[in-house]
Amino acid sequence: MGAQQREYKKRITSAQGMKKIFKAKEMVAASRIAKAHARVLATTPYAEAITRAIGAVATHSTDVEHPFLDQERSETGRAGILLITADRGMTGSYSHNAIRAAEELANHLIDEGKTPVLYIVGRKGETYYTFRNRPPVTAWTPFQESEIPALGHEIAQRLTGDLLSEDPEVHLDEAYLVGTRFLSRFRQVARATRLVPLEVVDAEAGAEAPSYPLYEFAPDAETVMDELIPRYLESRIVNLLMQSMASEHAATQRAMKTATDNAEQQIRKFTRLANSARQAEITQEISEIVGGADALSGSGRTER
Repeated sequence: MGAQQREYKKRITSAQGMKKIFKAKEMVAASRIAKAHARVLATTPYAEAITRAIGAVATHSTDVEHPFLDQERSETGRAGILLITADRGMTGSYSHNAIRAAEELANHLIDEGKTPVLYIVGRKGETYYTFRNRPPVTAWTPFQESEIPALGHEIAQRLTGDLLSEDPEVHLDEAYLVGTRFLSRFRQVARATRLVPLEVVDAEAGAEAPSYPLYEFAPDAETVMDELIPRYLESRIVNLLMQSMASEHAATQRAMKTATDNAEQQIRKFTRLANSARQAEITQEISEIVGGADALSGSGRTER
């Protein structure tokens, strides 16, 4: 019985230690959500404004020719997929949902006769595909939240270079973003959106077409488009990185809350088992004492 109690006490101590870790991570994630959401709110208007500006150029200058506007362009059949996942564990289903969205997109592209090419942010996505012998072309890992603006600029430059490359082994006809949209502290959605050829990626199905103001372009629409497109790509990537980071914090908070609750259940469970074992041990000791006394009484001997 003593050995059983020691085992239960070890498990209780272990569960209490894990509970402290989970609770601390939950509190850290909760404190970071508000800051991450503020960054999302700060970057979203700029990304949307750039999208509207490009839409205005494309709408009012039908004679503008740019490879990123060509909806029918198909040279190599290669389609780039930028997947954003977590750099660490304890994030619940966050990375799994993003990977599943990327897999669905890749399967859809394969059905259309295209070749998906992976670019990955985050160690979880890189590990997933490397383990399955499908390593990404480029992986940005690890990365810090404070590095997101610089990281977004670097990714945008790499994708732009591959989209404009004349090397058939490198050139991309299309580019997609797969990440987790932060809708609220309690709701995040993993979604794939097309980045190139350019389109208004946030337009909802059935929504009315946006009405753009009339613009005059100086020196000309082509030059304006050349200036806007790099900013558009970078702003979209940075905004999705920010949203994914906020979603990761929210997923971590939920996962750590669940882990903390499970640790508390384990503590209660093993406490009951330890108490039961202690009670059984006491009962056995009493039975042994009573049995010994009865044996002495039956023999007619008494202890001095």
